[in-house]
Amino acid sequence: MTKNKILLFLCGFFLIISCKIAPVKVEKQLLKTENNNSTKSANVSILKKEFIVEGLNNIAHKVWVYLPPNYHSTSKKYPVIYMHDAQNLFDVTTAAYGKEWGVDETLNQLYKNTGKGFIVVGVENGGDKRIEEYTPWTHPKYGGGKGAIYIDFLVKELKPYIDKNFRTKTKAKHTAIVGSSLGGLISFYGGLKYPDIFGKIGALSTSFWFSKKVNNFAKENGNQKKIKLYLLIGGDEGYTMLPDTQKMEKLLIKTGFPIKNLKTKIVPKGQHNETFWNAEFLDTITYLYNL
Repeated sequence: MTKNKILLFLCGFFLIISCKIAPVKVEKQLLKTENNNSTKSANVSILKKEFIVEGLNNIAHKVWVYLPPNYHSTSKKYPVIYMHDAQNLFDVTTAAYGKEWGVDETLNQLYKNTGKGFIVVGVENGGDKRIEEYTPWTHPKYGGGKGAIYIDFLVKELKPYIDKNFRTKTKAKHTAIVGSSLGGLISFYGGLKYPDIFGKIGALSTSFWFSKKVNNFAKENGNQKKIKLYLLIGGDEGYTMLPDTQKMEKLLIKTGFPIKNLKTKIVPKGQHNETFWNAEFLDTITYLYNL
């Protein structure tokens, strides 16, 4: 082999290797926000692209993205957690009630302790249209009922966009949907409706009271063999939250949902707020991903 051919071969070889290890550049997709009072971590950004969902009130939905601390220094792919109420997940300055979940701080500490990394995709709610977005059925007093449109948007538009632009593990076993209150209801609904997309469901403080139709839905869709489901409820949440969650657990087991894939955690003093969900987020992820 001539020197020129050897040189050409080596150049080609190192070019291929460098392409394999070079991290994907995501700066074009992300908008860096500046706020002196912000509590979000540096590895949380907002997508430049906003999504207007057809049939969902013509509201532009911002999407927040948390990337693991080592995302830009590796070519690894990561599991993805889809969440709702993005305003409340990372930043106290955008949180509705002055408290946030602290998702970024929790996952940054988890990475520091274990080396485990996740991508989190948080979709902002539509403000006063939140009830419509997070409820698959209507309520005689509160209305609602556009949750199916919202879930279809996550599955058919948002997830393909995220998978195209970020290094994700795309299979259901790596993909979770997590939310609280009505966000828990829509997570429960979306996970059971699309088990081939969401293999893990975190339904925290779930508003099962919103519609009795959730029971028939669970009977029809609850016989899932591969989904993992984490139900969290606090003893001080009021309404019928605790008994409703316990009844849903029994209904799912009766329907055929494997006990080994279902965990219900009851926290006696837990209340219906971000402080509670902040404290319980790590346990939720720990169970769903076998950490």
